[in-house]
Amino acid sequence: MSRGKVLLVDDEEALRVSFSQSLDLAGFAVEAHAAAEAVLDAVGYGFDGVVVSDIRMPGMDGMTLMGKVREIDPDIPVILVTGHADVQLAVRAMREGAYDFVEKPFKPQALADIVARACDRRSLVLENRRLRAAAGRRDDFEARLPGRVQAMVDLRYRLRALAATDADVLIIGDTGTGKEVAARALHDASARASRPLVAINCAALPENLIESELFGHEAGAFPGAMRPRYGKFEHARGGTILLDEIGSMPLPLQARLLRVIEERVITRLGSNEAVPLDVRFIALSKADLEAEAAAGRFRADLLYRLNVVTLRLPPLAQRHEDIPLLFLQLVSEAAARYHRGGIEVPAEVLASVEARAWPGNVRELRNAADRFVLGLGAVSDEELRSAVPGRGSLSERVAAFEKSVIAQAVAASGGVLKPVYEGLGMSRKTLYEKMQKHGLGRGSEQD
Repeated sequence: MSRGKVLLVDDEEALRVSFSQSLDLAGFAVEAHAAAEAVLDAVGYGFDGVVVSDIRMPGMDGMTLMGKVREIDPDIPVILVTGHADVQLAVRAMREGAYDFVEKPFKPQALADIVARACDRRSLVLENRRLRAAAGRRDDFEARLPGRVQAMVDLRYRLRALAATDADVLIIGDTGTGKEVAARALHDASARASRPLVAINCAALPENLIESELFGHEAGAFPGAMRPRYGKFEHARGGTILLDEIGSMPLPLQARLLRVIEERVITRLGSNEAVPLDVRFIALSKADLEAEAAAGRFRADLLYRLNVVTLRLPPLAQRHEDIPLLFLQLVSEAAARYHRGGIEVPAEVLASVEARAWPGNVRELRNAADRFVLGLGAVSDEELRSAVPGRGSLSERVAAFEKSVIAQAVAASGGVLKPVYEGLGMSRKTLYEKMQKHGLGRGSEQD
């Protein structure tokens, strides 16, 4: 039985083979890569292993890889392998969230011991998450897609139900609403969580290489094809293919994608042999694909194949009462990411955040939270003054302050009202009346 899973990255083949062999002999299941980019397809919120990476590599280096892995899940242990000259860099990496580092040259047992401890820690994290979910506490879907409005409650309910199936899913939503977050959460909660999630940006595929990138090719299939190559579809076998901006895919390629979805087989360029494809498709679009199909810009038959289940993510404009809760959570995440402790959000800032329009949705709100944690201000001084005026009559200024205090307390409690009225020293009825007076949302009452 394996002691744990290890994703190993090193651009030097001799070292990669040596590290792989020593970890394999120590009882770990090792998947070795020459480039860091391949690792990002294999990690997710449910990934049950650790990442070991050289710190200096061409392209994406170990520090950058660590940052991207931590964006996916900050609890995935990342171990960096470093030369003597890079020890100070490795120490900085530890401060930024690396699990540990090992300096070359080292004894194989030293790396194996660190990997074993990291695997134990990862197993404990995943077990705690499962226990919290089993106990009816906040699960991974709510952690990643928070919100108290009914649209978000319904979305999480449908995602939980879909996680147990292999149904293809189409996710529709404006820019920044969290379509990819929902897709990754769905993959990580499914039986495919241990297999790759391969994200393909259909709007960024180079036209002259689209088919080769997706379907792969045989040696000699076109000038410069010196050796066979797996495409992205084949790389995702057993896992999930995430088709971002599916509406931007060229019409000729849509026809080939339709056949892949219908038959679950692919044919590499230069080959006549069909390769079985065990994958789940999740497509994302900010455009209304029904309107695109009616206009002739998207194949209607492909739309019908993709939207076995369609999920729609609401913009922040339709979940206004969630904004304070979201902002506080994003500030907490940013504080952990930037190692800033003791961050408090003043009532006037929270009130201005709630009052502002967010056309960039959660992505724009996250940027504002980052700016706030870094001391650059989440909103402008003018917005602060408009949210909590410094002028006007005494009663107007008192009312503005009262509204901001209640809004912050409701958001901090996650919409549970009992600690709010008890903490503010008022009755339940008085709190309800004041919230109605100020136009504040009640959230979820669980008292």
